[in-house]
Amino acid sequence: MFTGIIEEVGKIKSKSSIPGGICLTISATKVIENVKIGDSISVNGICLTVTKFSASSFNAEAVGETTNKTAIIHSKIGGFVNLERAVKVNDRLGGHIVQGHVAAVGFIREIKKMGLNYSISIEVDKEIKKYLINEGSVAVDGISLTIAKIFSNKIILSIIPHTWMNTNLKFRKVGDTVNIEPDVLAKYADNFLKLSKYQSEVISENKLINMGY
Repeated sequence: MFTGIIEEVGKIKSKSSIPGGICLTISATKVIENVKIGDSISVNGICLTVTKFSASSFNAEAVGETTNKTAIIHSKIGGFVNLERAVKVNDRLGGHIVQGHVAAVGFIREIKKMGLNYSISIEVDKEIKKYLINEGSVAVDGISLTIAKIFSNKIILSIIPHTWMNTNLKFRKVGDTVNIEPDVLAKYADNFLKLSKYQSEVISENKLINMGY
C-alpha cells in the first residue's frame, strides 16, 4: 500500500522485453535506501516488485494485466517516473490510500498555468468515472490528487507548485498517457451498493410472487 506522496522522480535507464512483458531499470537514490529483493515500489502508480538493485538503480518487471491496463508499456528510455516506497504501518498517511492497482489509462488533454498553480485536464474512461467525485481523491501516475471538477468525460486537477516541481508532472505534455487509480473506498462502496440491490431484489415480495410463491 502507498499514500500517493511521491518520494522522488526516477529515470528509466533501460527497457527490455521478457516473456509476457517488460523489464525496466530505473535510476533512484531515496527509494533504494535499505531496499531488498521482493520489496514493493510504486512506479508511476503501479505496484512493482524489486527484482534486482544496485547503488543507483533497481530493476522491476511488468507482465500480464499490468501491461494491458497501464501506460507502462509506453514508457521510454530517458523517461521520468514517480517513485514511492510501500508505506510503513506507523507512517503518517499524507495523501490517501493508494493500492498501486491501476484501473485505467487517462489522456492529458490540457495543461494551463494558473498563477503559481497549474490546471490539468485528463480524459478518463467512462467505466471509472462512477468512482470519481468533485473534491474526491484520485491517484494520477501514483500522485495523490484532489479532483477540482468533473466535466463530461474529463477530470480537472489543480496542481500546487510543490507537487508540480517534485513529480514528473513538470515533464508531461498534452496527449501523454497517465495511470489512473480511483479511491479504493469508492470501489468498495459501489460494490456494496450493487450487492445490496441484488439481495434486495432476490428477497423482495414481487420477486417471490414472480417465482410462484
